Amino acid sequence: MKLENYSEAVTLKNGSHILIRSLKQTDGPSLQAFYRSLPEEDRLFLDDDVTAPSFIDRYLASADFETSIPLVAEHEGKIAGVGTLRRPRYGWMSHVGTIRVVVARAMQHRGLAQRLVKALSGIAVNLGLDKMVAEVAENQAGARRAFERLGFKAEATLKGHIRDLYGRPRDMVIMANDVTHLWESYRDLAEEFLPPVE
Repeated sequence: MKLENYSEAVTLKNGSHILIRSLKQTDGPSLQAFYRSLPEEDRLFLDDDVTAPSFIDRYLASADFETSIPLVAEHEGKIAGVGTLRRPRYGWMSHVGTIRVVVARAMQHRGLAQRLVKALSGIAVNLGLDKMVAEVAENQAGARRAFERLGFKAEATLKGHIRDLYGRPRDMVIMANDVTHLWESYRDLAEEFLPPVE
């Protein structure tokens, strides 16, 4: 299965049925509606102005499934979450993938973020990456728990590295999961729902 055709049906702990799948070029309007529905405080921690008209075109263009692998979580025909795995193809960090996940406010605290992280982690290991990294704000307790449940640990804290909605400095926590010692179990997990990448 090619990454462009990734698809996995999951059920959250509250019984919600979710389809986690690869982002498609036709997802533009749904993706825009998702990002614009996010409250301002959630958008603040993203690295782009997701409400800008040009954002969706740029985001879709960056989804090459080589260096940027995007997944969406679809619930009742609408996008409820987005997760991206980014990896450099060359250089001293080509063995490291960076994971970013954002979930609709109504779907938070239901395990959706964790399922997206799990799917992206399986893909990362399937691609042969040794380490995965995530950046979260100090007060994003739910996001930190989702990563911790899948083996991520806080490796560094950058003091005052980001600012909140009111301009106050916040610490950024760098979380990482070195999966080299977990290769066998992660590979089994990856193969369970993702055949070898073509």
